[in-house]
Amino acid sequence: MARTVARVIVDALQELGVRHVFGVVGDALNPLTEAVRTTEGVDWVGCRHEEAAAFAAGAQSQLSGTLGVCMGTVGPGSVHLLNGLYDAAKSRTPVLAIAGQVPLAELGSDYFQEVDNDLLFRDVAIFRATVTSPDQLPRMLEAAVRAAISESGVAVLTVPGDLGERELTEDRPARFPHTRPVTRPDEPGIRAAADLLNAAGRVTLLVGRGARDAHEEVLALAERLAAPMVLTLKAKEGFEGENPYQVGQTGLIGNPAAAHALDGCDTLLLLGTDFPYRDWYPTDCKVVQIDLQERNLGRRVAVDAGLAGDVAATLRALLPHLDGVADRSHLDAARKRFEEWRTGQQQLADPAHDHRLLGRLRSALDNRSHDVRPEALAAAVDACASDDAIFTCDTGMATVWFSRFVTMHGGRRMLGSYNLGSMANAMPQALGAQLWAPDRQVVAFCGDGGLSMLLGDLMTIKTYRLPVKLVVFDNRRLGMVKLEQEQAGLAEFGTELDNPDFAAVATALGLTGIRVTGPGQLLDGVRRAFDTPGPVVLEVLTNPQELAVPGKPTVQQGWGFAIAKVKETLQSHQS
Repeated sequence: MARTVARVIVDALQELGVRHVFGVVGDALNPLTEAVRTTEGVDWVGCRHEEAAAFAAGAQSQLSGTLGVCMGTVGPGSVHLLNGLYDAAKSRTPVLAIAGQVPLAELGSDYFQEVDNDLLFRDVAIFRATVTSPDQLPRMLEAAVRAAISESGVAVLTVPGDLGERELTEDRPARFPHTRPVTRPDEPGIRAAADLLNAAGRVTLLVGRGARDAHEEVLALAERLAAPMVLTLKAKEGFEGENPYQVGQTGLIGNPAAAHALDGCDTLLLLGTDFPYRDWYPTDCKVVQIDLQERNLGRRVAVDAGLAGDVAATLRALLPHLDGVADRSHLDAARKRFEEWRTGQQQLADPAHDHRLLGRLRSALDNRSHDVRPEALAAAVDACASDDAIFTCDTGMATVWFSRFVTMHGGRRMLGSYNLGSMANAMPQALGAQLWAPDRQVVAFCGDGGLSMLLGDLMTIKTYRLPVKLVVFDNRRLGMVKLEQEQAGLAEFGTELDNPDFAAVATALGLTGIRVTGPGQLLDGVRRAFDTPGPVVLEVLTNPQELAVPGKPTVQQGWGFAIAKVKETLQSHQS
């Protein structure tokens, strides 16, 4: 018996090892969801918003390194997938989106809910096509999956609502043979980079997630060159724990030690990173860059030697050509600064900080309501979370506190919207992560603005009984926007949030809600959240005036904050 279009698609997903399909049901998807319902090992996860479905599929793809799958029905259902799919595209992770469409005969007639999906997804998808005949399968599906996996991106396959039930006249199983090539530069390129590094005095490494499969080679390189290792945020996973060379992050979330390590080098070696913030790169130094994507070479900063290739394979070829460096003063100075900075951060993270003399003076200026310091909350979560926890993190100030106070040791994993910078990603990514790893602890660092944007999918977490721990930094603000306004010398405007009691909302939805309103309740509240079985929303009222000082603050930023605070004071007196 010939199979239907829907059956061919879902059988292929099963063959690929896809375990979950995320989406919202709709009439155009009915043949596909019925095929999922009747397929062992492939489960439908009904979300409350298609954006959450796309984020969850992208999370599973990033964690597994394989294909994530989501679906959206005709028109608005497909449109709602866009933001989560953009996040997957910017994160360079393979996701297949199946989009419903109006009946085949009505295409192009401005039919009810009709949207041109091939045009809609043109910018986000590396492959997009509409199935117009059953006999286009399975070849069209194979092309979509191959594109998503081989190019680490999004593929969108649109299926008209009346086509899913139609049978193929010539049926065969879908086939997905795929091996990843391992590339490395040629020998002259290797030798040129080695000559440049051997002539260097002080080398600093800037390591990105593209080097995550080259852990041993990168550490051997740092030892050979006596080089401090600055990490991008995404390189925390894999390079932060048990690494005697790392000095934390750079950029606005960074620290003085990393800034000094970069500014003090005469040669910068970029490994698997496309770090986008040009102002944070050092000047007047030689630059060597190794990246699998040739188009990334020299994109952010001019390079003296650019090597296109797999980082691990390239370093294995490069290391034998490198002389050892006896002078470790550059590395030792950077590490000393880093440890001093970390000691200061630990003092800030102590819940009793505001009871000491300096803390009392500080709180009189910036925390008169005696809210919880967000540093203390992040540090408490770090201490309570398991060694193999999976963390997701909202964009904004939650990312700052996560980057500074959560250590990625052991088998910990991390996800965030680190390239797109979307709001509302942490909770749906946690949803996907917990389904992917049901026996592991999943912790979401949620901003209050982010959580409220997709609040409805708390019900998805409840429906599927997912034991995620949602930690809400409730500062009643869009905190990063506030910081950006004040840094520019502008008074805070439009950032205040009239929040509900998130813990009470969680309780009303059938989840456990815990609310912490002061520093004295913090440690007990965090421990209760982690000790409580099932899903928990831990809402903590954090200080809205907390300031995250960048690793290399400028005079202009200082004046900006001073001017902003004067404007805000005058504004409060006038209201």
